Amino acid sequence: MNDPLAWLPVLLQTNDALFPTGAYAHSLGFEEFAKLNGIRNEAALRQFVDAHLLPALEAFELPYLRFAFNAASVPELNEIDREISASKLSRELRDASVQLGRRRLAALRAVNDSEPYRQFSDSISAGAADGNHLTVCALQARTEAFPLDAALAAYFYQTIAGICGAALKVIRIGQEGCQRVLRHALAQSGSVISGSLNVERESAGYFDPLLEIASMRHEFANERLFIS
Repeated sequence: MNDPLAWLPVLLQTNDALFPTGAYAHSLGFEEFAKLNGIRNEAALRQFVDAHLLPALEAFELPYLRFAFNAASVPELNEIDREISASKLSRELRDASVQLGRRRLAALRAVNDSEPYRQFSDSISAGAADGNHLTVCALQARTEAFPLDAALAAYFYQTIAGICGAALKVIRIGQEGCQRVLRHALAQSGSVISGSLNVERESAGYFDPLLEIASMRHEFANERLFIS
């Protein structure tokens, strides 16, 4: 009998903090944003998630995960990956996305060196793709036979959890406070994911000037806890 949840252990393994993507070293703009905008507590972190992360997930990141998941060929996947790079104005955010994506891809190949992973690695080596984290997550979902809705939910979770993990080092908030913020965001995951499914490729995108500026400033900060 085929196990309809055979994909689930792999999804859990590769979205766990133990999986070596290096995500712990990145705040993806949150560190400098918190300094510039006075984010110091749980309530402010919740507002940041609502105002900046959830709209970006619905309008850009989850739609592009779906586009990459449904890519019909390697050239189309490469094109989508380049579009993701072009959407990131801040060099730090572009570099972070590529670092995380390439590390995830290398870790995936270390445990399951399948042909789709090798092909995308070849595209990166040839300069046809950059290897963004979003693209690699979509490629993994297809390769490991994750259902699309599970892939979208997993990406939603890891995005919010990553910021909550960074917040533990940046602001005065405990682990229980972070869990409350995470639960607050997860309660909205259904509507965010549902909304993302209605976004077409020609209209997908999200511009967040405050976060982009914070990321640009972070690159030249005199002291910082995170790479990005």
